[in-house]
Amino acid sequence: MEAHYFIITLFALAGVVSVLAAVLDWEWFFTAQNTRFIVRSLGRRRARWCYGLLGVVLVVLAVFFFRQIP
Repeated sequence: MEAHYFIITLFALAGVVSVLAAVLDWEWFFTAQNTRFIVRSLGRRRARWCYGLLGVVLVVLAVFFFRQIP
């Protein structure tokens, strides 16, 4: 049962970091190797929107899964 909480916490943490990176325009986040493709493809502004939306979705999923555990 504790594994569920660990995974939900990872979802929430990844979502919060993604939203904060989008809102605060963290240089280290958007120049990281994993995000360069999206930034090059969409541009910095749209990539921020994309990661912000992704972060919100991850947080909402974490809350949803947390509520599903009896």
